[in-house]
Amino acid sequence: MKVSRHEFVAVLGPSGCGKSTLLRLTSGLIAPTSGSVRVFGKEVDGPRDDVGIVFQKPTLLPWANVEDNVVFPIRHKTGRVRPEHRETARELLRKVGLEGFEKRLPSELSGGMQQRVGIARAMLLNPDILLMDEPFSALDALTREEMGFELLDIWQAQPKTVMFITHSISEAALLADRVLVMSERPGHFIADFEVPLPRPRSVETSTRKEMHEFAAQLRSLLLKRAA
Repeated sequence: MKVSRHEFVAVLGPSGCGKSTLLRLTSGLIAPTSGSVRVFGKEVDGPRDDVGIVFQKPTLLPWANVEDNVVFPIRHKTGRVRPEHRETARELLRKVGLEGFEKRLPSELSGGMQQRVGIARAMLLNPDILLMDEPFSALDALTREEMGFELLDIWQAQPKTVMFITHSISEAALLADRVLVMSERPGHFIADFEVPLPRPRSVETSTRKEMHEFAAQLRSLLLKRAA
């Protein structure tokens, strides 16, 4: 399986098929038992600075304020945070709609706001690759849709190679350039679809005939495999 630079790829598949494992292999958090993973032609042998990760839960430090949570990766890496890093953090928080919340604690934020902090933190080192493991699954439907469009705005303003793990067929179709479908475990890829929807995407995109037909195609494949 290959992903092109600055391509947005969504991965669909049943629970336990290995979607999150695929993400962890790409990030270097775990090593493959066989074969290899390569990023920009170099074999992955550990965590990389050019890879940002957004987990299903934001895993914020509860005692640190929002800004300190965002700059945590640079503090962990170098042991210090420079003024320019805090300036970058504040700009990222502005982009994800959290300007004015820099000094709040995570407990003072809603679930959607906490996930925005997680996205800003993943973007701090301006990674070439953004790995997202069901980042919106715990959110209500309206917040989830809003976060999807915010992610598209960020991706279009600062292009990244994105691997987006999700269980939502409509979310995959709306966000991605390509949708990869995995089988039940032992997981392997059973389909690779180009998304037949033009960019930029908007709320109107979700009402298009092509959107419904593509989502139905994905749903039919997944339900057939589950039957």
